[in-house]
Amino acid sequence: MTVSGTIARNRRGGAGAGAGRARRWLAVAGSGLVLSGSAALGGAALGSGVAAADPPVRTPGLDEVFTPYVQSTFADGRLATPGEVIDGLRADDPFYEEPPLDGEVAPGTLLKSKPVQVMFGGVRPAHLDAHKVMYVTRGVQGQQVISTGILMIPRPPGSGDPEALIGYQEANDSVGPGCHPSTQWTGGDQLDPAAYSALGPLALMFDRGMAVMISDVGNDADQDPHGVFAGQFSGRANLDGLRAALQVPGTGLADDVPIGLFGIAGGGVGAAMAAELQPTYAPELNVRSAVLEGMVVDQRNFMRVADGSVGSGFAFANLLGLEPWYPGMKIDEKLTPVGRQIADFYRTQCQISYFSMPFVPLHLLFESGMNPADIPDFQHAYDDNVLGRSAPEAKVLITSCGADDSPMSLVPAKDSRELAEKYRAGGTDVTYAPSDCSMAELLSDPYGWGTDLFGMQTIDWLARTVE
Repeated sequence: MTVSGTIARNRRGGAGAGAGRARRWLAVAGSGLVLSGSAALGGAALGSGVAAADPPVRTPGLDEVFTPYVQSTFADGRLATPGEVIDGLRADDPFYEEPPLDGEVAPGTLLKSKPVQVMFGGVRPAHLDAHKVMYVTRGVQGQQVISTGILMIPRPPGSGDPEALIGYQEANDSVGPGCHPSTQWTGGDQLDPAAYSALGPLALMFDRGMAVMISDVGNDADQDPHGVFAGQFSGRANLDGLRAALQVPGTGLADDVPIGLFGIAGGGVGAAMAAELQPTYAPELNVRSAVLEGMVVDQRNFMRVADGSVGSGFAFANLLGLEPWYPGMKIDEKLTPVGRQIADFYRTQCQISYFSMPFVPLHLLFESGMNPADIPDFQHAYDDNVLGRSAPEAKVLITSCGADDSPMSLVPAKDSRELAEKYRAGGTDVTYAPSDCSMAELLSDPYGWGTDLFGMQTIDWLARTVE
């Protein structure tokens, strides 16, 4: 199945919930605005001056998710045996043992790879090749670092080689080991919300013939806390993972294969930073477009909004996921005894544990009683990871909650709008397509609300722009 062929099929219009949701969009010629329902939520095609005739994004119907290819992965796949499930849950894969490096290995160098069987939820899908990869990348200060990840390639019967490669950055906020994509998609860490949120977008990507490379943003087996929240690191890990994917033998990926970037929530930071860094850091990669959803544009603003909300635990984990690259934060020195106990626990855990601290005001965990957004030693880490410092050359779609009217709105809507304007001012072709995250939308259209929250409405745009 080709990317262009599937795009043509989908342009004929969606069915069910997708078509209904598309009808709620109103394109206003000449105004540069898109209205969803009755609320003006921002520019549809920033920089174009004229709104598109069709909505920039469209929620897919169930028939577009459970396509013949996706159904065949279940029908021709099988349930894992108890032994395979247990093996998948084990955290002792010798693959993660790092070879010695001399300090001169180029970023993006593939150190090793091995074919693996995708397994999730006890299912081993058919027609989907996968490889664990280990490669060299660069840290925040330019130091040599080893990362791992997983490359997945759809193989529908009778299909050719992949026509596109996507650098996917999951909503993976885990600071602990054994919590990252190469483990999730081979049978481990099966409670991770990041993997569940990726099921829909991945199904849509695979159906369009796209290969997908997902970085672990570090070596998944590393027992030290993972610096997943530092965009300066995750952006490089994303790009170097794509470089490494092109070196895996037997994939059929051409050196100049069209590349797209896709990132959501914590992964949206890495995808955005990758898009900003790519013209100078990895100019040889044929990056055409990037989807950025629900990402933290400014760490300070995220801390202020998430503090005391349903996402308090994630805000605290955010600090712990910055510190490995910014040791000057000296978090433990600033915490109360209770705060230190929570920090010690969180540093060893996967993100499912970060739901354990909703609505806790974070200033209570610090001896100073200060909001962590204001602590002086944290400011450098915040400054170094603000998005919008350079304009991507690739086309960019920014989608996030269009208003601060939902418990899911942990990133200020204004931040996403301002990021779009910054990119636009730098010459980037930007599409801004905000989502309705309101509770009214959840109650009236739970399917559309949920699929948009996971980024499924963006895949048509990604396919059009990466072809």
